[in-house]
Amino acid sequence: MGGFGGQGVITMGHLLGTAASLHLGLKAVMTESYGPEARGGACKTDVVVSDAPIDYPKTTRLDCLIAMNPDAYNSYIHDVREGGTVIYDSGLFEIKDRVAGVRYFGVDAARIAQGLGNPQAANVVMLGALSETAHLFALDALGCAVTERFPKAATINLKALQAGAQAVKTATGSR
Repeated sequence: MGGFGGQGVITMGHLLGTAASLHLGLKAVMTESYGPEARGGACKTDVVVSDAPIDYPKTTRLDCLIAMNPDAYNSYIHDVREGGTVIYDSGLFEIKDRVAGVRYFGVDAARIAQGLGNPQAANVVMLGALSETAHLFALDALGCAVTERFPKAATINLKALQAGAQAVKTATGSR
C-alpha cells in the first residue's frame, strides 16, 4: 500500500495484519517506510500474509498494490506480479498506461468517504475494495480489526468497508 503521509497507509497495514493474524488464523508481518515529513511525504507499508511461517518480511513480487496517489502507483507498479491486482483511488488520479496481465480496480475512495461523512475513512474504503478483489481478506475479519482499532468510529468505518466492497461489485457488475 502506498500514498502520502496522512492518508492512513500505515493504518491500512496494521488493520490487514490484525485481520489476517488475529481473525483469520494466518501469519502476517508488516514493514513500513515513510519520509521525514509528518504529513504529505511518501509513505508505504508492505504486509506479507501466509498460512506457513514467514521467512522474509519484505515483499518481492506484489499480489496486490493499493495506490492512494499516482506517485505510489508509479513507484510500485513494476513490483506487481503478472496476474496481480492494482486498486487505486480513481477520484484522485487515473491510470492511462496499464500493465498487461494486471487487473485494475478504480475506487473513488475519497469521494465515498466524504459521502459517508468521514473523509479520513478513504483508507478503510480501499480495504473494503481489497476484500472484494482478493478474497483472502474476509470483510468480517477486516470489520473486527477496524472495530478493535477504532471502537468510537466503528459504525462509520464498517460502512466504509461495505462501501468499498460495493464499489468493486458495482464496477464489475457483481451483486
